[in-house]
Amino acid sequence: MGDMTTLLAHPERDEIRIASVLHALADPVRLRIVRALAEHEEGISCGVLPLGVTASTLTHHVRTLREAGVVRVRPQGTSRISSLRRDDLDALFPGLLDGVLAAKR
Repeated sequence: MGDMTTLLAHPERDEIRIASVLHALADPVRLRIVRALAEHEEGISCGVLPLGVTASTLTHHVRTLREAGVVRVRPQGTSRISSLRRDDLDALFPGLLDGVLAAKR
């Protein structure tokens, strides 16, 4: 089988670092992904979002968010479903995500 069956690495809660989270959230495209995921708690395939970037660029952005601990990505059929790690982020950095999501676009 292809790499879709491979479990993607995610940092544990105690491995998530604020510098990595802030770096991940600093990019406008990644911020749009996070805002969209905040509206879909069950998770979505980021490929459905009108982000205006290529598939490879989108993959890079989602990987950056995943490796920083901002999103969790799970295989579902031939898609990858991303969801926001709100519980982990709220526990580690109270108010950060709410502040980011509330900021003017």
